Amino acid sequence: MTPALFHGAWRLALVQGVAAALWSRVLRQPYWWAPIHLLFLPAAIALLTLQLPSWLYLLVVLLLALVFWGTVKGDVPLFLSSTAVADALTVIVDRENAGAFADLGAGVGSAAVPLAQHRAMIVDAWERAPLPWLVTAWRCRKLPNASAKRESLWGCDLARYDVVFAFLSPAVMVKLGEKVRREMRPGSLFVSSSFPVPDWQPESVVQIEDRRGVKLFCYRVVTTQQKK
Repeated sequence: MTPALFHGAWRLALVQGVAAALWSRVLRQPYWWAPIHLLFLPAAIALLTLQLPSWLYLLVVLLLALVFWGTVKGDVPLFLSSTAVADALTVIVDRENAGAFADLGAGVGSAAVPLAQHRAMIVDAWERAPLPWLVTAWRCRKLPNASAKRESLWGCDLARYDVVFAFLSPAVMVKLGEKVRREMRPGSLFVSSSFPVPDWQPESVVQIEDRRGVKLFCYRVVTTQQKK
């Protein structure tokens, strides 16, 4: 590629990125799409200039598929809970005297494993993506009360759990709320990290003192879920 053509391609990529980012806001896409639109084409051109071997791209695609497998079928990307969130959940399960706990979309077991270590209760970590599930299964191998389930969270029956925890995405909270209302027993507790269930009134909101300033929205399940 000649220098003139190279610089022309960079200008075109930047113009396209800015235009795509602006249109993402016009179309009211989630805010995190804007930097993706802005940087995608410039990043592609930058990688071409490195002249990397073709097998390396295939390896990256395979690794991403193993980590974000569930997104293909409508699940959500991998989000990791902080140690401070796990500490707050230990307080919650102790207060609830929980005998069974579910982590929906458990990732690498950031919440499930510390809880299983903390309390002699059943802990089920539901994770569909192969690589995060494998990490969680390895971390649970010496914990007789913990189990890593490589299944979709949508197939999980919530009726057996005293406390259910999820750190998912705003896009699925309405659907998840319907599942919670339909399956969880009256008196049990649903805890959502960062994302509230639309139109539901939480029993309490726990402010976490971590880097992201996470909030835990705690919903007490009743016979008919009360809304605002």
